[in-house]
Amino acid sequence: QVQLVESGGGLVQAGNSLRLSCAASGRTFSVHAVGWFRQAPGKERESVAAISGSGGTIDYTDSVQGRFTISRDNAKNTVFLQMDSLKPEDTAVYYCAAGLIRSGRWLDPLEYKYWGQGTQVTVSS
Repeated sequence: QVQLVESGGGLVQAGNSLRLSCAASGRTFSVHAVGWFRQAPGKERESVAAISGSGGTIDYTDSVQGRFTISRDNAKNTVFLQMDSLKPEDTAVYYCAAGLIRSGRWLDPLEYKYWGQGTQVTVSS
């Protein structure tokens, strides 16, 4: 069992940065991949980034490549999403999720079993 709590969301102007955190409970966190997903009002959930349990594999969706950086600190059971050069279209509720992925489909939300409650990110123009 893994429980996840996101934090770090807020309101920022376009071009600025935010750092989201995903704090996990559970002794097996380090073997779980963690993904960040987002959902804007009236839109479908979208994958953002994912990192394997060891941190050796990282993947990003095209729209955030080069602007967002995912990382993890397994000693602290925490995964981070550094978001730079934010754009108004990045506005959404951001969720982290954890799962044991064998398929290599790191950005597929169906691969993730445990989900946090979400944190709001709003980017003003």
